[in-house]
Formats: sequence, structure tokens, C-alpha cells
Amino acid sequence: MIGRPETHPVKKVLGFTDEMVAAVESWRAKQKPVPNFSEAVRRLVELGLTVRTPAKPVNKPGRRLRAQELAANAIKKMIDPAAPPEERAQRKHRLTKGPSEFREDRVDLPKAKK
Repeated sequence: MIGRPETHPVKKVLGFTDEMVAAVESWRAKQKPVPNFSEAVRRLVELGLTVRTPAKPVNKPGRRLRAQELAANAIKKMIDPAAPPEERAQRKHRLTKGPSEFREDRVDLPKAKK
């Protein structure tokens, strides 16, 4: 069967909440000429993909200290209190640094210089 070529050959089924549909319908009604719902969604997606948003800082103040505090408390519970202080310190170091097999994959540690 020969027909009109499809302008949008990839079809996807999307789910929308009632609020999302209402927001799209409201935006669509303000456009001239008024696009159908599918075209309105395509335009909104294109607009969303072109917007540049500033990157959010990964570390918020205090988060690192809180994480260190939580880790230290968890490690205290795991380490045998009867072990000598040197051994406890060594175990804590191993737990915080992680197994040597995985250290090079960690993104939170600075890379070793070659």
C-alpha cells in the first residue's frame, strides 16, 4: 500500500497524569495555530531538551561530614572492641578505603598518579 510517508516513524506509548494532560492542554491552547496533542508534546520535549540548566553541586555543605560520621559509627559497631588499637585502626582504614580490587573504580577518591 502506497501512502503518505510518516513524518514521525517512531511511535511510543506514554503515560500522563491528569495534571500533566491539563498542563499540556493549557500550553497547547496558547499556541498559534493550536497544535494537536501529539504535536504539542513533541514541541514541549524539544523545548525541554534545548534548555541548559546549571549543574547542581554534588556536595552540599555538611553532607560529607555527616556521611563520615555515619560511616565512623557503623565501623565502630563492626570492629571488635577487644582488638588492639593498631588493629582497629587498620581495619577501619581497610573498611573506609575499600578492597584493593575496587579502589581504582571509586569515583570519590583521587586517581593515583602513574
